[in-house]
Order: sequence, then C-alpha cells, then structure tokens
Amino acid sequence: MARAGPLTLDLDPGGRVALTFLSSQEATIVALMAAGIAKATTGSVLIGDYDPRVQSVHCKRIAGFVPHEPLQLDEAEFPRYVAYRAALWNVEATAAQAEARLLCERLEGMHEAFAFPLIGALIAMPRLIVLDRPQPAYAAQILRAVEGRALLSTHAQPSNATAFA
Repeated sequence: MARAGPLTLDLDPGGRVALTFLSSQEATIVALMAAGIAKATTGSVLIGDYDPRVQSVHCKRIAGFVPHEPLQLDEAEFPRYVAYRAALWNVEATAAQAEARLLCERLEGMHEAFAFPLIGALIAMPRLIVLDRPQPAYAAQILRAVEGRALLSTHAQPSNATAFA
C-alpha cells in the first residue's frame, strides 16, 4: 500500500497550485485522488461539492486528469482519439474536433505525446485540470491552454513546480 499526505488544500475556481512531493509515486497518488480517480482510504476528498467515494461520476465531470506518461499516438490517429474522448464525455463530435484544433494552436511547440492527453482532458470543458508531473518545458503552453480553469499540478522536484506556480 502506498501513502500520500496528509494534505489539506482548497482551490478556488481559476486558481492554480503546484505541489511538490518526496517521490513520483506520492505525486501520482495525490493527482489521482484530486481528479477523483483514486479514493482516499482515510480523510476526505471533495471535488466541487462531491465526494469521489460516492459521487465519482460527478467528480469526473468536474476534473480532467492528465497523466505523466506520454500518449503514444500520432497525428493521423488524433481525430479518432478526439472522437473517442467526445463520446466518452458526451460532447458533440464536431464541437470536440473544433475545440481540439483550437487547443492544438494554443499548444504549438509542445510535443504531441504530451499535448494530446491535455487536449483529450480539455474537450470535456472541466472546471479543474489535474496534471501529474507535467513537463516544465511546456508550462507556458499548458497554462495558456488551461486558461481560467482551476489547475492542480503535482511534482517530484521543486524546480519543476516553480514553472506552474
């Protein structure tokens, strides 16, 4: 069993916080809990007004999760990935493709393996984006793409967190 915390955090709409942890594993656990994917065994996690242990569907509509691992997908497969994400979140397919094109422009210069998962999370229009150990080299593009949404990023190195604070 892996442990993370204790941690107390309130993030206002449009707020931004970058958290540094002692290990990559701890950073990932907190990111997964903040997105409502992993459940806390003690204490509580609220996403909006919802508890992921009993209202996980509501939490997943509020929070978009972007994993640390790059997505092994090339440009030719990207429209199909966007269509899949649109169907997953019940977003109209044409609107999702249009939003994905706009996001690609905002993420210009970012390697597609890191851009595509962020775009996949953003087309659902979540109020919170949770980034698990994002690449600090892409901080400017990520912050531009997230615009106005709450952002929580986890890091295993303080210098990486600085780019997102």
